[in-house]
Amino acid sequence: MDDPAFDVETDLQTQSILLAAANHDTASLRNLLRNSSANVQDAETGFTPLHAAIAACEPDADEDTKEVNGHTNGDTNGAKENIKQQEVDAAVKTMKLLFENGAIWNDLDSNGETPGCIAHRLGLKALYELCVDAGVRAELLLSRLDEYQPLGDAESDEEEDDEEDDEGAETTAQDVEVVDMSQEDAQGDESTENPNYLASTLTFDRDRLLDGSANGVMMEWETTLMRRSAELLLPTSGLRVLNVGHGMGIIDGIIQEKQPKSHHIIEAHPDVINRMKEQGWHEKPGVVIHEGRWQDIVPALVEKGELFDAIYFDTFAEEYKALREFFTEYVIGLLDPAGGSDGEGGRFGFFNGMGADRQVVYDVYNKIVEIDLFEAGFDTEWETISVPNLDKQGEWEGVRRKYWVLDEYKLPTCSFIG
Repeated sequence: MDDPAFDVETDLQTQSILLAAANHDTASLRNLLRNSSANVQDAETGFTPLHAAIAACEPDADEDTKEVNGHTNGDTNGAKENIKQQEVDAAVKTMKLLFENGAIWNDLDSNGETPGCIAHRLGLKALYELCVDAGVRAELLLSRLDEYQPLGDAESDEEEDDEEDDEGAETTAQDVEVVDMSQEDAQGDESTENPNYLASTLTFDRDRLLDGSANGVMMEWETTLMRRSAELLLPTSGLRVLNVGHGMGIIDGIIQEKQPKSHHIIEAHPDVINRMKEQGWHEKPGVVIHEGRWQDIVPALVEKGELFDAIYFDTFAEEYKALREFFTEYVIGLLDPAGGSDGEGGRFGFFNGMGADRQVVYDVYNKIVEIDLFEAGFDTEWETISVPNLDKQGEWEGVRRKYWVLDEYKLPTCSFIG
């Protein structure tokens, strides 16, 4: 039976921590965190201490008219800026203390905002960058831990599973929030898992490709992004190209315009393969179609010694670790370092849509993928491309989940270091 006194005490502790964070009172906060978590949440707003510390820097609605330190509005600009900077500096110290005590960078409040979302909305660049950097550290750590088998025998692991369920739930939720890269209404949607996607029936429309749950697989608005990728990957004609993921055939159509020497396409979904046959892709110049998952096809290409001047990767219903596996394990064996006719070697690109339902998650993954690419031996150049307001254009009508909500796309082009 629950103890009401305990619940009241817990609630008071939570409110004390949130108040200390909002007041940027690091001394009190440090004492409170000795016996409590940095991830407590307000029952009504969903605010964590990180949310509170950032939201406290939001300017008052009447800030432009109020007096500061007794001065009139005409000579308060400098004073207001000084106070604002002091407040931001105090928030930075508070956030660093919270991160040191295990604060989770992407917890959601009741409005579906992470702390970084609030910082971005309020234009608080220093606080936003702290959230991005914390996200990069956390996700890199999780990815590294995922690469190692836990110590101890399997039997002891099973015995500890139940005990760790509650503790692990928080971390798992955060992992899904980032890796799934989806809006909340799509979390737990089995259609976005690769085996279920491959078994689903696809719908081809004039300007979009949808899966069986009306999730967007590929849409016509991506054409501008893919055309630019093709221009950077294939600066001249007569090159050897590999594209992983045909979809609507947008980038493959653009690649054909470049008159490649050879044009290999890997596609796993039966409906897409049938449509490719209907459209005569098997008869197009230099085209070689590989039917199946890239995980089953690419190793054989490496073993055969196939080399390409340009490689593009755009799959659906796969986590980031699939992309990382592709460029760390296989691109290094498929991309010709002396490829291309401009003497600069082969190039690798991919559709950069990871975490594109939130700016902070997108920025975190841009940094993570650049770090992972560098460790794999690749230098990455980024080009920023403006994305029009897709809502105003009606692009999402009839689509269950918006996989893109941002104003800018970061286009990557990768080549071997040196």
